[in-house]
Amino acid sequence: MTESLETTGSVTGLLQSRSAGLLLHVTSLPGSFGIGDLGNAARSWIDLLAEAGQSWWQILPLGPTGYGDSPYQPVSSFAGNWLLISPDDLVTDGLLHSDELTHQDFADDLVDFPAVRSFKQQLLQTVHTSFATRAGSELQQSFNQFCEQEQHWLEEYALFQALQDRYEGASYLTWPKELVRRDAEALSEARQQLSGAIEQIRLAQFLVFRQAEQLKQYAHSQGIQIIGDLPFFVSPDSCDVWANPELFLLDEQFRPEYVAGVPPDYFSAEGQLWGNPVYDWEALQQTGYQWNINRIRALLQHVDLIRLDHFRGFAAAWHIPAGAPNALKGEWVTGPASDFFTAVQQELGDLPFIAEDLGIITADVNELRDQFQLPGTRVLQFAFDGDPRNPYLPHNYQTHTVVYTGTHDNNTTRGWYASLTDQERQIVCRMLHCSAVPETEMAPLLLQQAWSSVAALAISPLQDLLNLGENARMNTPGQCEGNWRWRCTQDMLSRPAFQSLRKLTTITNRLPENKTE
Repeated sequence: MTESLETTGSVTGLLQSRSAGLLLHVTSLPGSFGIGDLGNAARSWIDLLAEAGQSWWQILPLGPTGYGDSPYQPVSSFAGNWLLISPDDLVTDGLLHSDELTHQDFADDLVDFPAVRSFKQQLLQTVHTSFATRAGSELQQSFNQFCEQEQHWLEEYALFQALQDRYEGASYLTWPKELVRRDAEALSEARQQLSGAIEQIRLAQFLVFRQAEQLKQYAHSQGIQIIGDLPFFVSPDSCDVWANPELFLLDEQFRPEYVAGVPPDYFSAEGQLWGNPVYDWEALQQTGYQWNINRIRALLQHVDLIRLDHFRGFAAAWHIPAGAPNALKGEWVTGPASDFFTAVQQELGDLPFIAEDLGIITADVNELRDQFQLPGTRVLQFAFDGDPRNPYLPHNYQTHTVVYTGTHDNNTTRGWYASLTDQERQIVCRMLHCSAVPETEMAPLLLQQAWSSVAALAISPLQDLLNLGENARMNTPGQCEGNWRWRCTQDMLSRPAFQSLRKLTTITNRLPENKTE
């Protein structure tokens, strides 16, 4: 059983009492190095959550990002995002000297991914070059132990990343055919030629894992637990597919036969064409879903609970023929359903999951969620279609539920309300049993609705707590450019909103027992 489950118990136990938290990805934290990281700002954020009476910090996936810098298109399901390594903590560990931290003129409200990537690469090159002389024997021993313990994914990832760098980020399908086919002799030769780069990649993974584990321990010391996020699919240009082609529905040239997406929904009239390769569930079943279970174990090293992205895919997923111009002509293909969760349960014991049961939900999805007693997800922004039976309205919730004002895919609540027509606003106000609400008051009102509901856990994106508009949106589904860049500034975190949050958390009986007023 994982450390996380041993120390915190099952998801059912964790959600027996009322609690609350905030959603903020690590990259969105403030700091001097162009991107949020796992160091001082993250610890200060945890302190702020604790002072505000919160119990949970929810983040987005932690894998190294590929296309579009999306955390939902990771290069690996096992590796950590080395952009999150804290330079300050490297100085604390003696791996960098403070005068080696040349601060560039980064924006403090947006992530410039290319500039940050170049900056962090230079720092990690310095760390790698001097690691043997600057790292003490204990740290070097920890690095060696990490490489041995994580060998089952680390060796393949390090080689994949080194090859990607050699071929300037080109899709692995464009590499020499012998590398695409994973010819043993070609792989051995590449490992020898790229040994220096591979060692640096291993070291970066050790550092990000080390800092993430230390941050989790710090969070626990402050009474905060972390909710992570596991993408259902993997990136088409990932180590996952390259190293395990037999686990996906690929053709003879290792290209996807079908790609993932969803039919027309709330976000798009043509559906969403994600382009991820889809699983060969029969092949995975024959292995006892070991690859999937290893993914879960890897993430649980850093978090306490896991939001299962696109939960409905375990019941059935939308398969679109490769090359289709949109997601309209797909079909629902049955997933592993209860067989998968039974296998996970046999290996992990308790199931540390929150089901992201959004989108087109059919009876089989609800049955699968309830069979394993997983809490479902309710988003208030989806509640106001005028139907009193709408499952996202608070009076229709079950206790074993996680309610959000919005998610990383939604507009901010203030931005969402500003975009509505007068008629749509009237429906919102009627369903909330209130008179006309100005834009400046809708986010606080939905926070109050979420925190006052019967849902065991209430979560708000930081943007909604701070009552920010559309400019603070994290992601717009279907839009390829400009996502995932938003950052909060230090000034935002000094606002009195956190004092109000503690009051709301107290009066709605969501304050942790050891912090009662």
